[in-house]
Amino acid sequence: MNLHFPRWAHSPFIFLFSLLILTGCGSDSSSSSDSSGYINFYNTSANSPDIYFTLDEDLDEDDDDEHEITYHSVGYAQSSGIYEVPKNEYFFELAWQDGDSSDRDDLAIVHESSIEIKDDMINFVVMDGDVSAPTIRHYDVEIIDDEEDDDDDLFNVQILNMRANDQGLDLYMSEDDETFNEAQLVGAFHYAELSDNMKFEQDSYVFYITEPGSDEVIYQSQDIDFPYSSQYILSLRYSDDEHSGIIMDKISLASLASYPDSQADANFKVFNAIKQHELLPDYNGTINFNLNSSQDLVFKESIMMGDFSEMFNIEKGDYSIYLTDQSETPILQNHLLTLNENSNKSVFLYLNEENVDHDGDGDVDEDGDGYVDEIEITINSLVVENSINQGIYDHQVRVINLVDHDDFNVVTVYFVRNDELIETTPLQATTSFANSSTIDLLNNTYQVFALTTIDSSDVILGSMELTLDENSGEKFILLQEDTSSLTGYSLTLLDQ
Repeated sequence: MNLHFPRWAHSPFIFLFSLLILTGCGSDSSSSSDSSGYINFYNTSANSPDIYFTLDEDLDEDDDDEHEITYHSVGYAQSSGIYEVPKNEYFFELAWQDGDSSDRDDLAIVHESSIEIKDDMINFVVMDGDVSAPTIRHYDVEIIDDEEDDDDDLFNVQILNMRANDQGLDLYMSEDDETFNEAQLVGAFHYAELSDNMKFEQDSYVFYITEPGSDEVIYQSQDIDFPYSSQYILSLRYSDDEHSGIIMDKISLASLASYPDSQADANFKVFNAIKQHELLPDYNGTINFNLNSSQDLVFKESIMMGDFSEMFNIEKGDYSIYLTDQSETPILQNHLLTLNENSNKSVFLYLNEENVDHDGDGDVDEDGDGYVDEIEITINSLVVENSINQGIYDHQVRVINLVDHDDFNVVTVYFVRNDELIETTPLQATTSFANSSTIDLLNNTYQVFALTTIDSSDVILGSMELTLDENSGEKFILLQEDTSSLTGYSLTLLDQ
């Protein structure tokens, strides 16, 4: 393998990316100073909401400071990209939006301190740990310029280990057509330490992680391209708190790309929303869920109506779903389920009725008795991604619509707070039959209404109360037909 290993670099860098000097919520961020540096904010706090960061030249001055800027919010495992700032000492503030307004004065502060922006340096700011008491780390990253360097076919990289483990880790890399057997050791990296800069030849590489001194691979990336003589930070972190999977974030000057373990297993669970029906005489409310791979049975599980299965951990791949009733009569066959590495999904199984129009004339009541002459049923599957967010201040709610009706297709779910009405709340999620939509909600108590329009009239299909707090986690709201309900429909709250 022809790697250029490593040469420590301390020269300035020609930017191959345009620096996005984004406009924040404060004053103009453009610099009239001859000397300037840069700031890049990286959020690795797994339970944090989106975080806004502010630079303020002087807290005692009015809001018309020349440099008082609140930048766009940065979510978990995201980077702001770099901003150019006149070199100076600044007041530094991290906050989240705990209401409808994103104005600086309305944000909830989680950290405030001072920060120095140095000439031709990037102040790389990392937020880590619990967002209610985060750890803030500052790393001075030198701007690297290869203009005067003969090695213009190299790229620059630093390693940051954000995987909380006192033992550290070993990082290896190989060319993309090689294996771990051919990989070379990049280095050993301790928690929260940013390495010196290293140079490697522009190419496509695979990265491997082991425990210190071990030859057992605990992480393997997919092929990662480095086609430019650019400057990168490779950050290594856990995928979430419940699993030990590792994710590599490739942070450039203007963007971030995440690479989960290419060999990681997938996780999924199944919800039985199949209602009993006269055309399924042997279905008593419990299905036999069979998962097959290349015609071989992987496992079989019985799931009661209205219940989730356990969470299954399985090797990534393409699988087929096969369902039977209690008499082992097939009711669904060969529905594809694709499980990518490190994915987390829910499969909703449901029944759908369709009116039969044999002659295709659009008339399903040929005898004119006021009833549909014939119906047929199908069993279908809806696969959605589960959120693995661990937020304590806000939560994702995914609305699943399993109602198919001739008079309407689209349903809007409204989340109404104590001082609002349906027509005044800005919090709503709209979805059609067999689809889903998501909304992020702050901790609060909401009156939830599912509405549709029938013959120009707004109709409430279902309602419920939803209370979210720090322990709520991520939620599903499932809209289904319900003959026991006064409206004929109901909303069900489920954990993602």
